[in-house]
Amino acid sequence: MDHELDRADRGPIAVLIADDEPEVRAALAALIQAEPRLRLVGAAVDAEEAIELAGRSRPDVAVVDVRMPGGGGARATRGILRASPGTRVLALSAYEDRATVLEMLRAGAVGYLVKGTSPDEIVRAIGRAAVGQTSLSAAVMPGVVQELSEQLRREELALEERRARRERVRRAIAGEGLSLVFQPIFDLRERRPVGVEALARFSLEPLRSPAAWFSEAAEEGMGVELELTAIRLALAHLDRIPTEMYLSLNLSHATLRSERAVELLSAAGAPRLVVEITEHEPVDDYDRLADALAGLRRLGVRIAIDDAGAGFASLRHILRLDPDLIKLDISLTRDIDTDRRRRALASALASFAEEMGMAIVAEGIETEAELEVLLRLGVGFGQGFFLAKPAPLGQA
Repeated sequence: MDHELDRADRGPIAVLIADDEPEVRAALAALIQAEPRLRLVGAAVDAEEAIELAGRSRPDVAVVDVRMPGGGGARATRGILRASPGTRVLALSAYEDRATVLEMLRAGAVGYLVKGTSPDEIVRAIGRAAVGQTSLSAAVMPGVVQELSEQLRREELALEERRARRERVRRAIAGEGLSLVFQPIFDLRERRPVGVEALARFSLEPLRSPAAWFSEAAEEGMGVELELTAIRLALAHLDRIPTEMYLSLNLSHATLRSERAVELLSAAGAPRLVVEITEHEPVDDYDRLADALAGLRRLGVRIAIDDAGAGFASLRHILRLDPDLIKLDISLTRDIDTDRRRRALASALASFAEEMGMAIVAEGIETEAELEVLLRLGVGFGQGFFLAKPAPLGQA
């Protein structure tokens, strides 16, 4: 007999069979009982019985049919491995399609034989399974090889994409393809600019929104570094901005908690700075974020909540972080002159801001009608294409 069955030091291989066909069960039982180095410990007719028998007998190998009552071979395999982790499952089935084979292998089977396999090969496969080796019938091998090849290719493509993502983020962090434009923020009553918001622009491929670039950098664990690069570029322009105007910077929660960001803001002349809290990632610790903001406030930095009204997160920021400014999201500003729901929500936020002593800034003002409605609602500041488009600082 093949060496796979040579387990004299441990005794015969304990085998459980599970098949709903009486003839197959009987044939497998006779085969196992005829081999002195195999020992039959049970025969189940469905998945439930197979799991229960495995838990009691703790077989070395379970020979399991793919199609059986009680949930099928995949369920039986998972249940057997939970009930008896040391058991190796060998699938025996009339089905040789790739999907069925892979379903059993993913469930935990170490081998897959099609019915019609010779008795000697079944015995050898049981011996190999007992020591953790794989057995696959020639009929199913091509499908498994193809699936493994496809999986390796998918993993290779995913790895290549990950490398490309990290490389293009690194290039942006180094300043390649990253530039800034500035959009003026106006006192709406006087039509006088009181500040500018620095906005990043990316010319690297693939061409897409700045939000997508910062999101990708955050996913790759490099979000803080990319934001710090943008902050440095923006602060380098501070001396060119009229002294009566402020510079507004967009920072994520992670960057706000960075000591490097605090050092940059402190060295730049903090009293002329506004930090807008963006939502590149969820806030996992409001107390820690509030402590970071308190440190910035002591430097003279003002805090703004960006995109208010666009989602629950921004409203929660307002309640938890006590900002100096609230920025109405463009989704509220757009068509506010014709949409009473937008007017109602903007009016509520404006009233809240007035009650709390906060300034409110409307984003995305695109028409005279929108501006007039915002003024009537008590919104004193705003920005948008109607007032001035983002542009390099000299043009802005």
